[in-house]
Amino acid sequence: MKVTLFEEHGGPDVLQYTEYPKPEVGPKQVLVEIKAVALNHLDLFVRSGIPGLKLPLPHILGSDISGVIAEAGEDVPQHLEVGQKVVIDPGISCRVCEFCVAGEESLCPTYGILGEHSKGGYAEYIAIDSDSVISIPDTANVDFIQAAAVPLTFMTAWRLMVTKARVRPGDDVLIIGIGGGVAVAALQIAKLAGARTIVTSSSDVKLEKARQLGADIGINHSDTPEYHREVYSLTGKRGVDIVVDSVGEATWSKSLRSLRKGGRLVTPGATSGPNAVTNVNLVFWKQLEILGSTMGSRSELREVLKLVWDCKLHPVVDSVYPLSKAKEAHEFLEKGGQFGKLVLRP
Repeated sequence: MKVTLFEEHGGPDVLQYTEYPKPEVGPKQVLVEIKAVALNHLDLFVRSGIPGLKLPLPHILGSDISGVIAEAGEDVPQHLEVGQKVVIDPGISCRVCEFCVAGEESLCPTYGILGEHSKGGYAEYIAIDSDSVISIPDTANVDFIQAAAVPLTFMTAWRLMVTKARVRPGDDVLIIGIGGGVAVAALQIAKLAGARTIVTSSSDVKLEKARQLGADIGINHSDTPEYHREVYSLTGKRGVDIVVDSVGEATWSKSLRSLRKGGRLVTPGATSGPNAVTNVNLVFWKQLEILGSTMGSRSELREVLKLVWDCKLHPVVDSVYPLSKAKEAHEFLEKGGQFGKLVLRP
């Protein structure tokens, strides 16, 4: 089968479009013919090399997969049939620890992510445990490209906004750096919950696209570098209830200063660097909550998928590339010009 893989860590040039053995299916696995696989910033980090993460090479990236069941092992449940359209839960957990039993799989001590800790979906086929496969209903008005843009992004955003930030009608929500998949999903979830949303970007084009998705206010942080002051003005010097910050080091201080007393900052990552400076006086005096979040639970993914299948939330796709052009897709993602997801098509 055709795959895109890398044999050493580095820049986009290490990605190779080549032949690779088609996976064999175990008794409890299905073979999925991959129709689409979406990119995440995680792909860039894994390709470049994450300190402490030692991967068997060559490695195949890709966490977000949609496709069709091509083969089923003998012990696969009958509801998963050959020809069925599916997406794959990208979370990998032990299923038996105290956290997994409590339905908190992303807290599992051995938690991993498809495409990071195991070979992923930059390929024509993948063999995967059947309990990680989720059927796409016939009634769902999404194609394979859109379906691939959902799992990691929306499960992360759902846990951020609903489980962690506890978003409610009437909340003011500030989303830093609109354009990436999680930020766009978080915007939609905040609006669905009845919140007022403020988004930032250095691109007026992205701000306009965010307004078309329902964002109430857009701030160009290139024109307004002290945007936290603008946020305070917009909220009557109160501050916002929730800040979503996946940028990290470059924006952390302003994110904290944008919060009202008792406000909540939620973060699923740090694309600008992990070593942010925290003013502890600000945290205890304003009684702020700083909440980290990784991925989501199996139940959270299924909750948010129902809303996608019912067209209450919408995957946003920026561009589609053939699998052979993964290098070009990585280069574009690194430039940060996208609004929504980049998707590869085998």
